[in-house]
Amino acid sequence: MNAVELDSLGLTLGRRPILRDVTLAVREGEFVGVLGPNGAGKTTLFRAILGLLKPAAGTIRVFGETARPGNAAIGYLAQSRSALPQLHLSGREFIASSIRGERYGLPILGPEGRRQLDEALDLVGAREIAARPLSAMSGGERQRLLFAQALIGHPKLLLLDEPLISLDPRRQREVVELARRLCRELGITVLFSAHELSQLFGAIDRVLYLGNGHAALGTIDEVIRPAVLSPLYGSEIEVVRANGHIFILSGDARVEEDPHLHEHHDHGHEHHDHGHS
Repeated sequence: MNAVELDSLGLTLGRRPILRDVTLAVREGEFVGVLGPNGAGKTTLFRAILGLLKPAAGTIRVFGETARPGNAAIGYLAQSRSALPQLHLSGREFIASSIRGERYGLPILGPEGRRQLDEALDLVGAREIAARPLSAMSGGERQRLLFAQALIGHPKLLLLDEPLISLDPRRQREVVELARRLCRELGITVLFSAHELSQLFGAIDRVLYLGNGHAALGTIDEVIRPAVLSPLYGSEIEVVRANGHIFILSGDARVEEDPHLHEHHDHGHEHHDHGHS
């Protein structure tokens, strides 16, 4: 079975077209990197898969069913996590509030809720981390906690919206390896959006590249080539491979953007993905 199927999908934000007539399928158990230039629609696509944005045209199916809000088969890590609420809460209390579906506070979980919480924490190796307050955690530790939160309820599909933002390279690698392990060991399908391909190199099965209203899904060798990327960027793209690295060039310049210029996803903006090393 396919985990996600897009059939002649069209998505718009306001009057701005984001995707036009996109048809593709992500297979169950795949680890797919989601990339694309600024405004390509990575977050918008995730919101549509979650059933939070209705297609302007075509359909989205998740495990054979039309996308709908509240689908328990999907775990989601939202993009903007620089400021978590209630930093005095422990990690356990933070996740417990999401299990109860309440506002952040001090919910009391029954035996089943505690079991779900412990199981999710153990999956990501965060049982000890969760005993500490959020304010005492590093960015990487909070990210691990948010992974656990997304795993509550045994989802079959994980949507990870740029989980590497603000992490140093070592922590980035840990997060990618964690996502790959969950994909392999639990058979979970993972869609992992990132700022650049180099962050996911060697981990993903296929890459989904969005841009200019279009999409290309395939292996890195199938997608990261001029004939495929040029229409997505709307300009002539050159792909240079050297010493195990891949660089994407437009003219004489690498296609890149300072990650600190990242804009909040509610405005529908996303990073350029850049020279892939």
